[in-house]
Amino acid sequence: MSKNTRNELNKIVHTADRTTRKAFDVELKSFFQLHARYLAEKEAKNELDWSRIKSPTAEQIQRYSDLSDTVDPKALHKLAVLKVNGGLGTSMGMSGAKSALEVKDGLTFLDLIVQQVEHLNATHRANVPLILMTSFNTHEDTLRIIKKYASRQIRITTFSQSRYPRIWKETLQPCPRHAGDDKKLWYPPGHGDLYNSLVHSGVLGQLLASGKEYLFVSNSDNLGAAVDQKILQHMVDSNTEFLMEVTDKTKGDVKGGTLIDYDGTMRLLEIAQVPPEHGDDFKSVRKFKIFNTNNLWINLKALKKILDNEGMDLDIIVNPKVTDDGRPVIQLETAAGAAIKHFQNAHGINVPRSRFLPVKSCSDLLLIKSDIYSIQHGQLLMNEIRMFGTVPVVKLGDHFKKIHDFQSRFKSIPNIIDLDHLTVSGDVHFGRGITLRGTVIVVANEGQRIDIPDGCILENRLLSGNLNMIEL
Repeated sequence: MSKNTRNELNKIVHTADRTTRKAFDVELKSFFQLHARYLAEKEAKNELDWSRIKSPTAEQIQRYSDLSDTVDPKALHKLAVLKVNGGLGTSMGMSGAKSALEVKDGLTFLDLIVQQVEHLNATHRANVPLILMTSFNTHEDTLRIIKKYASRQIRITTFSQSRYPRIWKETLQPCPRHAGDDKKLWYPPGHGDLYNSLVHSGVLGQLLASGKEYLFVSNSDNLGAAVDQKILQHMVDSNTEFLMEVTDKTKGDVKGGTLIDYDGTMRLLEIAQVPPEHGDDFKSVRKFKIFNTNNLWINLKALKKILDNEGMDLDIIVNPKVTDDGRPVIQLETAAGAAIKHFQNAHGINVPRSRFLPVKSCSDLLLIKSDIYSIQHGQLLMNEIRMFGTVPVVKLGDHFKKIHDFQSRFKSIPNIIDLDHLTVSGDVHFGRGITLRGTVIVVANEGQRIDIPDGCILENRLLSGNLNMIEL
């Protein structure tokens, strides 16, 4: 089967434009290695031995509060910031780069990221560059967007991660037949592709040549992932080659990847790797108390040494999909955090929840847009008058799933500074100047519509389809 795959990939390479063929060939060779490893593991039936999995020790997961407050700003001169910027936001009904979505005060994800890095450089007279790893889905969009930062005091570099062919589930052979085939037959192979793409794009070499030694990696939609000098200083002082920021699980995080001790080695365990019979064990907060935020700190010299020598065999994540015409396909992906097993003295840092503020849904977006947060130098800060250090639980129904529907159903974002829990289901519309406090549940039954009037204050209320207000 590997021989057939190699032949098919060679045919696809020869359909590419001559100017891009060499780079395309390198990409598909990397895919072939991943595919061959997948077949070998499938044949050998390699699975994690659940009995060998242990919770990490205190040395393997250090507490943020134990880090020294003494920092040397000079370490910033050796730092670069990389944002994973390949997502389209299709789950929120977007068609372009997700980072172009306005999230607060008319500012996009990218606007806030640029503000953060600019402020860091201006405050400490540093020269931290911003690097954006795009995908073939977002690259052109990103290049167009960053033109508006041309006059700003920040150096922005972009490179695109690999483009891999989906494979048919039945045959395990590539779906596309031609380099120019429909985008839907290709996929960006997860953020674990970061390491190969850093090398193939030449960006790793450029960073090392310019004196950079540390790379802070995070997702562009995580608005809590600003540069933290305490963590950078800890990396320098402890001579650590790789750090992963983790944070405590809540009920909403049970599917998040977690760090484990596997035969004395740190490993990242993703839910896709867990045997079905152990799914509930994986989700248990008793055994796995923390999860990966995908905020990673990497020693670039150590990374180059690993890639030049043994390379990286990151755990393969099999992501099943279905084509528009209903045919099952597979995407072979990897996670960037899985590289932790390759580095010396690698460990986790248990950080405050404030460093993990992703926007994966319109429910998340409501929180970010609300009075719960303010912006200072591109960073989100929780409102000081919020009585609790935690954010409210917000669950918006399917009528609010797409960004267009979300925007049309709120004339203005409600005041939720004293909100504990909000659930909205059905055809519900919010007027202007609404205040929500305590627990608020609004349920419009099938065929009904609820309009919450301007200026309304709802505190511990259940609104049902007939607009009866029930005190909770």
